[in-house]
Amino acid sequence: MMPTSRRKEAVGRVERVGVVGCGLMGSGIAELSALAGYEVRVAVSSKDSLVAGRSRILASLDRAVRAERIGATEGDAAVGRISFTTDLIDLADRQLVIESIAEDKAAKVELFALLDKTLEDPEAILASNTSSLSITAMASATGRPGQVLGLHFFSPAQLIPLVEIISSLQTAESVLARAEEFVTVGLGKQAIRSTDRAGFVVNALLMPYVLAAVRMVESGFASAETIDRGMTLGCSHPVGPLKLADLIGLDVLRSVADALYDEFKNALYAPPPLLTRMVESGRLGRKAGRGFYHYG
Repeated sequence: MMPTSRRKEAVGRVERVGVVGCGLMGSGIAELSALAGYEVRVAVSSKDSLVAGRSRILASLDRAVRAERIGATEGDAAVGRISFTTDLIDLADRQLVIESIAEDKAAKVELFALLDKTLEDPEAILASNTSSLSITAMASATGRPGQVLGLHFFSPAQLIPLVEIISSLQTAESVLARAEEFVTVGLGKQAIRSTDRAGFVVNALLMPYVLAAVRMVESGFASAETIDRGMTLGCSHPVGPLKLADLIGLDVLRSVADALYDEFKNALYAPPPLLTRMVESGRLGRKAGRGFYHYG
């Protein structure tokens, strides 16, 4: 982990980070930022979400200490750098705010309009962790479209090394450079850039593959276990497509597929009926205890 003093010198102005949402992704981004030495404030929608989000971060840090990925002192210091609020006004002094709420375009657009009015620093960057939705639509809801971009982390954000940086037609190059410095120098991640199109780079390639696996199960051609075993043993993938779907969350998978299909009208992106029915029945994958597999 980079010493905090070196991180501040390299990244410059960004020292205070805001995160909106504290689910699986939001909590991971908050934890990652705090471990890197940033002062982090997490905004959530309710007191229940605050309690659940704090517990999620504490449990994750505890696992990291037990796995000896970080020391106990480092974990305690990270906890001390994270504060929580249920009021967006408490993000007013942030220099970078990363939105990580549900994949709902209207909700994200509304949130960006509110954040734009809330942030005091005219140079503050607004970023979305969306995995598929339009950065341009969010930027257009603000008075600072040049300072809006996507920072797409992958789950779990604490461990997966990649972050996609997505620019709209309006994003300033200087803002992209600051964001990339935050990701690579500040957080120690690898970054790739993408233009603003549904699915960006990774999901535009990944979704047809995963959805094809869902269709194979749906048709009765092969079981989830057979498909995953074939891809791990035959193609050296670290995890099969259906275990990956469960890890991503089947609701997230469907929302990404919907966004891709809406934009490109390509049948490869259309969510299979089986996926829709599993989401409707609450079989969302690992986080719900059941998806294509059962989880204890």
